[in-house]
Amino acid sequence: MSQLKTTAPVAWCPGCGNFEIMNSFIAVLEDMRNEGFPLENIIMVSGIGNHGKIVDYVQINSFNSIHGRAIPTAEAIKLANPDTKVVCFVGDGDTYAEGLEHLLFAAKRNIDITVVVHNNRTYALATAQFTPTTQQAYKASTMPYGAKESPFNPLELLLVSGATFIARGYPVKKEHFRKLLKDAIAHRGFSCIDTLQVCVTFNNLYETYNKHVVEVEIDDLTNFEEALRVISSWDYRTSEVPIPIGKFFEVNRPGYEDKFTRFPPVPEDRTVELLQLLDRFI
Repeated sequence: MSQLKTTAPVAWCPGCGNFEIMNSFIAVLEDMRNEGFPLENIIMVSGIGNHGKIVDYVQINSFNSIHGRAIPTAEAIKLANPDTKVVCFVGDGDTYAEGLEHLLFAAKRNIDITVVVHNNRTYALATAQFTPTTQQAYKASTMPYGAKESPFNPLELLLVSGATFIARGYPVKKEHFRKLLKDAIAHRGFSCIDTLQVCVTFNNLYETYNKHVVEVEIDDLTNFEEALRVISSWDYRTSEVPIPIGKFFEVNRPGYEDKFTRFPPVPEDRTVELLQLLDRFI
């Protein structure tokens, strides 16, 4: 077992798509460590949902945020220490609904964080309600006759908001997904991967995705119009159509954190101050 896995018992269902997202992240971390990147400079942040447990299972610095607020937490960490790489694991309900404003403003700012969206297209932790990306034929407790709302395309929103790295991945295609993840973390600026993470209990789309997911390669990743064309080719209403995965857009722009003056920490001996503080309790 990888030394980057903790001994915490894993609470995900057998077959959950979260497993390969975690395994892929650990594989990328091991690659980065072998290439000389100090893992103490990588910070994980997660939100609320089944995905959020990932911070319990990976042996690096992490922070579990509240619902919809993982991204501003990640932004704060990055601004506090721009030398860190911050990887934010969020859910579709967690970030495309509850925390949508934070997602779009992080993209607009082009802050150097990576957002991995565990998009199972249902609120699985709450036992199946529809999210902004749920297929319209989906039937569950709060919509027994199917979802009445149309889904939106989150990658269209990210593209027009200013994201500088946009991708969609399917972890079942392991090597393809791991390359996307490594590229996203290496990117300087805001990066987001909409990850087709299957919930085997409440929205099992493995068979459908295996049939319809298509790897695409865009020749010019800086071409906004071409990225929009590919991104818009799937509107999330149904999964019975070709679903493109891959890197859709990547450009270089100044990062938000680079616009702030950096003040190096001043080493100081706080022994006297700490002893005085302890004296108050002794």
